[in-house]
Amino acid sequence: MGRIGTIVNRKNKQDAKKAKIFTKLGRYIMVAAREGGSDPEYNASLQTAIEKAKAENMPNDNIDRAIKKGAGELEGVIFEEFTYEGYGPGGIAVLVEILTDNKNRAAADVRSYFSKCDGNLGANGCVSFMFDRKGVLVIDRTDEMDEEEMMMEALEAGAEDFTAEETHFEIYTEVADFAAVRNELSKAGYEFSMAELRYLPQTMTSLTDEDQIKKMRRLIDLLEDCDDVQNVYHNWDEPEE
Repeated sequence: MGRIGTIVNRKNKQDAKKAKIFTKLGRYIMVAAREGGSDPEYNASLQTAIEKAKAENMPNDNIDRAIKKGAGELEGVIFEEFTYEGYGPGGIAVLVEILTDNKNRAAADVRSYFSKCDGNLGANGCVSFMFDRKGVLVIDRTDEMDEEEMMMEALEAGAEDFTAEETHFEIYTEVADFAAVRNELSKAGYEFSMAELRYLPQTMTSLTDEDQIKKMRRLIDLLEDCDDVQNVYHNWDEPEE
């Protein structure tokens, strides 16, 4: 299986939580617009955020309002970005990306989630060395697609790696090449079900204890349900439910 098979599966599970997803995406768009301007043509981060929002069927009005808030055209709160690192049950490495207007609240919530699930937060750098920061593009398979042709187009566009799965294709890039590869493939007519920068684990870790498996699933769910949490990354080789 490709390196993000479980990510694709979990993304599908999250589709029922649209309101919460829209809240997170709105923050993501606001920060991108604040830091790089409101024109996605000249702001790769904003373009990525908008594409991610559209992939989740976020209404255009919501997207436009978030851009204007981030650009200072509408009154809005200021969000901070930071990352927590820690260990889940059984020593699973966990990276949590935060985007919040209340750092103290976010810190207390995340700490409590780890504590409830037999995990613990660690110092900065305690697990991040176990992950690589990469650009990830996912294209859903259709009958008309030629796998060899797509692979060649991806590699010629500057992709680092290409994986063909049963339901989709996974394309990986260096961070610096992400926008260029995405733009080239988009020009070629491909549409992405995922297009973003992610932390990918270098190796995966399994859990065999049923109680640890249950608590690890609960930890991921608690973190993903938190409005202040933007992304959760881990190196757990999650079994099929």
